[in-house]
Amino acid sequence: MKAAVREAARTIQRMGTSIELKVAHTKPESVLDELENQLKGYDHRFSANDPRSELNQLNQLAGQKGLVLDPELYQLIEIGKHHSCAPHSQLNIAIGPLIQAWRIGFEDARIVSETQVKELLALTDPQQIQLAAGKVFLKKAGMRIDLGALAKGYIADKLRTLCQARGAAYGLINLGGNIVCFGAAPNHADGHWRIGIRDPKGGRADTLGILPIKDQTVVTSGIYERVLTTAEGTYHHLIDPQSGFPIECGYLSITIVAATSLLGEIWTSRLFGKPIPVVLQEIQQQPEIEGIIVTKENEVIASKGIQARLLR
Repeated sequence: MKAAVREAARTIQRMGTSIELKVAHTKPESVLDELENQLKGYDHRFSANDPRSELNQLNQLAGQKGLVLDPELYQLIEIGKHHSCAPHSQLNIAIGPLIQAWRIGFEDARIVSETQVKELLALTDPQQIQLAAGKVFLKKAGMRIDLGALAKGYIADKLRTLCQARGAAYGLINLGGNIVCFGAAPNHADGHWRIGIRDPKGGRADTLGILPIKDQTVVTSGIYERVLTTAEGTYHHLIDPQSGFPIECGYLSITIVAATSLLGEIWTSRLFGKPIPVVLQEIQQQPEIEGIIVTKENEVIASKGIQARLLR
């Protein structure tokens, strides 16, 4: 007798966020165990905050010598450098020195002076990341790669691949702002999952719209959760690679819908901080993505290809 497919879910705390895993399989708990173990491995490899991580081993050798890396870490750095060096890109994986100076989102967050920002900006040129035959060398002492703008997307895609390789009927992976769905949603006749577009001024369950998706990913970057509030003002965690200070713009979040979570991460990062008309224009030029912007007035602006799908 063939085993029945069952749904199981698990919530874990890792990568600085609450991670939700849901999968339908004949042995869903076994698949969830594999997913959790894979998450632990990726967290150790890609973390910019764990001094024992493989990424930080590379950062500690900046200006001294290169390091042969695990192929997946090398691949992600290679992808990250490519998009960091693209014209007018807001993504910069070499921004690590500034991220570690501000530390927004951590207990030791602080305001960084203009003098220190200027000094650290000199260490954030992605062209100074040398790649060759699996080895990475950071040419200047003090450089630090930070993959926080890409790693969750890369990992979410890998988790989906594992689920599908195990024969899972359907599933949902939520890495805190990175949502991957595959297979037909069990509770909707059309097979589409319903993903909420977060209200940045409300709680986690408050939404400004619902987006039906199937076999797609939804990635959101926003400036409303990880903040530092002092007598001098409120500072968020998204640092402008040109100024070295938190990005100033007229919106609270950008959501990208794409076939892969990594692609969503790439474009939320490349676009965040640009004027709204420019963001919409660049999304329009990329046929593989659609986007949603939530302004500071909580106005929802969707790209043309997704306007009809967004439920208000």
